[in-house]
Amino acid sequence: MDVKHNPWTILASERKYDNNWIRVTEHQVLNPAGGPGIYGVVHFKNAAIGVVALDEANNIYLVGQYRFALEQFSWEIPEGGGPLGGDPLESAKRELLEETGLVAHSWQPIIHIHLSNSVSDEAGVVYLARQLEQRTAEPEETELLFVKKLPFDTAYQMVKNHEITDSLSIAAIQKVKLMLLEGEI
Repeated sequence: MDVKHNPWTILASERKYDNNWIRVTEHQVLNPAGGPGIYGVVHFKNAAIGVVALDEANNIYLVGQYRFALEQFSWEIPEGGGPLGGDPLESAKRELLEETGLVAHSWQPIIHIHLSNSVSDEAGVVYLARQLEQRTAEPEETELLFVKKLPFDTAYQMVKNHEITDSLSIAAIQKVKLMLLEGEI
């Protein structure tokens, strides 16, 4: 089995939608069995950036906001987008300050992730931010944010209880839990 061989054949492609954040392309394809079909792909023009901000007492900072696409409120780690090809750490620092008012003096990449690889090419990176200093948050005008500091284990329970459903947040919180259990933090 050649895991690098693409078993799909693209016959034609048409851009269906394009804005500053995403591009949607519909492909006419032959699937791996040779049958005809269509495949829609969402291309993200930014990388997903997430931050687990953990203080010296292992409190985590979560950001809550209403998510338009879901039509519901969501608790998440601080997250946003960073330019493809740019420095994701600079984007993480910007997002943390913007959403929580925090500045971290210690940064560690903990996850590289594909968020919905069956329909999109969105990739993300999550950092663990430590040695925190509180400043003033600078949210964008499109963001009505609520910031909550709570014990890390409470956030982990929120994941277990399906109170946190954002995929980047779930992966990040579970990764930090493993790091805590293994004594890496």
